[in-house]
Amino acid sequence: MRIKEKRVLRGPNLYAAHPCLMAVVEEGDGPKQGFAARLLELLPAFPAEAAVRLTDDALCIDALEPVVMELQRLAGAPGPSSLTLPTRGAAACRRVVCGYAIEQVALAALQAGADLLDAVAEGRPYGLDDALAELRDLAERHAIGTSTGAVLAAAQRRGIPALRLTDEANLFQLGWGSRQQRLQATITGATNSIAVGIASDKQLTKTLLEQAGVPVPGGDTVTSLEQAQRVARRLHGPVTVKPLDANQGKGVTVDCRTPEDVARAYEHARRYSRHVIVEDYLEGRDYRVLVTGGKIAAASWRRPPCVTGDGRSSIRELVELENRNPARGDGHTNILTRIPLDALALETLAKQGYDTDTVLPEGAHADLRGNANLSTGGTAEDVTDLLPEETREICIRAARTIGLDVAGIDIICRDIAQPLREQQGGIIEVNAAPGIRMHQYPSRGTPRDAGDAIVEALFGQDDGRIPVVAVTGTNGKTTTSLLIGHTVRGAGLRDGVTTTNGVYVRGELLREGDCTGYHSARSVLSAPDVDFAVLETARGGILKRGLAFDRCDVAVVLNVSADHLGLDGIDTIEDLARVKAVIAKQAKRAVVLNAEDNWCVKMADELDAAVEVIYFALDAEDPVLLRHVEHGGRAVYLQDSTMVLANGARHEALLDVRDMPVSLEGRARYNIANAMAAAAALTATGFGIEEIADGLRSFVSDSKHNPLRANLFDVDGVTVIVDYAHNPAAYAALAETARAMTPGRLVGVVAAPGDRRDADLVDVGRTCAAGFDELVIYETENRGRADGETAALLARGARLGRVDQESMRIELDVHRAIRLGLSLCQPGDVLVFGCGSSISELTEALRPTRPDLAQRIEAAAI
Repeated sequence: MRIKEKRVLRGPNLYAAHPCLMAVVEEGDGPKQGFAARLLELLPAFPAEAAVRLTDDALCIDALEPVVMELQRLAGAPGPSSLTLPTRGAAACRRVVCGYAIEQVALAALQAGADLLDAVAEGRPYGLDDALAELRDLAERHAIGTSTGAVLAAAQRRGIPALRLTDEANLFQLGWGSRQQRLQATITGATNSIAVGIASDKQLTKTLLEQAGVPVPGGDTVTSLEQAQRVARRLHGPVTVKPLDANQGKGVTVDCRTPEDVARAYEHARRYSRHVIVEDYLEGRDYRVLVTGGKIAAASWRRPPCVTGDGRSSIRELVELENRNPARGDGHTNILTRIPLDALALETLAKQGYDTDTVLPEGAHADLRGNANLSTGGTAEDVTDLLPEETREICIRAARTIGLDVAGIDIICRDIAQPLREQQGGIIEVNAAPGIRMHQYPSRGTPRDAGDAIVEALFGQDDGRIPVVAVTGTNGKTTTSLLIGHTVRGAGLRDGVTTTNGVYVRGELLREGDCTGYHSARSVLSAPDVDFAVLETARGGILKRGLAFDRCDVAVVLNVSADHLGLDGIDTIEDLARVKAVIAKQAKRAVVLNAEDNWCVKMADELDAAVEVIYFALDAEDPVLLRHVEHGGRAVYLQDSTMVLANGARHEALLDVRDMPVSLEGRARYNIANAMAAAAALTATGFGIEEIADGLRSFVSDSKHNPLRANLFDVDGVTVIVDYAHNPAAYAALAETARAMTPGRLVGVVAAPGDRRDADLVDVGRTCAAGFDELVIYETENRGRADGETAALLARGARLGRVDQESMRIELDVHRAIRLGLSLCQPGDVLVFGCGSSISELTEALRPTRPDLAQRIEAAAI
């Protein structure tokens, strides 16, 4: 089989509300005898519901989707759901959609699944074990750490969005825009970097805690064995030796009683730090107390890794058996960590009179470590409810003294249920970025949701979301998005807007280009200086990457008409409407729909009952709008020249649309519709009538603020309209507007992208012929077509629209086409330059004859 195309859809998409891998796959040869039996022999746990598809006449590609899902499951990264869809006009081709937990695993599983099925079909052996080993390695390398995962899960339960900021780093953003917090393991954006530095210096930590009246063991920092021996002698008792700035129990040796013990412990600690602490050994149990946001979140008794004898097995065998426990893994990838049988373990055993070959009597215990860190194989028992009030206050004071918002306080004492001072216990360390596995998944006792405690400290009861309005449709998206953003900014909020022109933050263009997809939306949602996001979301962005947001407050669907058909498996207007509806289905507060567009009206039936529908219409008598308002719904409509907001029986005038510059004195009805949609979205997000009206009145759609959207220029008495129009609906609306602006002639300089279907290009030509008195056809972005081919199809459509040969000219070069169009005009005429990609196309056309005018137009656009 051949994988013709694959796309990683990272957010809600056409197929599912969760991330998916979509691939278009083509069958190689036909069905193979015995294929199903061989596949089930190789994958005996293959799901029964998938196995029923595997008849002898089934194609291999029909098994790819369940095989990919099974490989992900066997790799330890199961996906949520999947489906296989036919493709139009290709019997041996399928669209395979597989949900995933880890993107990299899904991509590898797709290729492995195709290779596996090819081998099975051809009767060749397949190295399944090797393939699974690679997939499991990928899953481990890209898995989220257990502590981080606990925080993310808690955030998800609270409805707080989470973004992984890069594919490699374990760095996450919780929340959006100005309400975001960042998270790396259990270090948060609120964690003080100076405090982290203090916590990593164990001696400085002890000094500050001692000054604050917190009980700590006596001791000192040394840089030589001689100094270590001297400090040990001075302390008159057993000592603990540990690196000054290591973590996770690395290099720690406890209960050193002889000079030889101290020497071995010093050399061990020196492997991790040039500076070594020698301090009083506090006898008792090892406890960890988690402090988050100035509160006690959890407390655990940490037990050193140990094994229990069965009277038959050696200690080595017992460790191997325990390490096969599914709860144990490498590092922090699982609930517990595998127990290492290293030099320190051998030394710990030797102190108890054991070695790895010792067979322990049944019920006898052997410790493998002197310290009880989970990172070296220890276990934990929850003791949160046993903490006395005095110990709670000491731990909170310790975290506050160091300056940490999230802190792991390590305590040694005989009994955590007794006051710390009474038993000569003390705090031995304060940890930044404490692991929380022991609290989330204790081996004994009550699990504590430490992840939720961290989220609570960061957000309180807030969900970390800024308002998000998503705008889609065939035409008008950019103008509508900028209108909303401009009004939001005028109301005193910091807006972030994605459009076909680029990404804007607070009205400044930060990135130029078509920015209507996943990555641009993420950039706005990740910007800490954005209070309100307006995301133009185009068909291509939805199909190529899915949405960058799990939900929006308000979705706006302006219209659905023929454009981009025949691309990406979208062949009909109904298909296109389903793509646009993805946005509508993600709205949680309101969906703004065009009451005069049947495809938009149909979307209302697919929405959750709790989501409000707000209609807009140019026709005040539109039956859909009238029924909606009669039933108490909200709507925006045009009454003569007044934009009106209806809320059931209450109807309020917003403004005279002729006062909006974008309406071109009321002539640009399509921009009036865009403004009504913007007003509906703004009222849905809580803006008042005056704020909305002020925004609509003050927005200017010129070459600087809204380039290629009905930008007007005077060229020697000829009004030139430069616009991005490139489909029949846009050209028809533009021609209607231009016709209202002049009693003279209307000249169209028109083109369309070459990747449209032949029939669609013919339709563009027919529409332009009906709207303009004179046509000049040029070419732009042929996208795979030969020079002249696109123009010929447009001309064919123009002839079908009854344009005579004298009224239509073909000039492939855009600059010569504009000059030719202007030569056909008299003062008072209007020239429409459609499918423009840059204002510079106009200025370069003018430069040879009117360099002064070209310069003025360029200056106005800056």
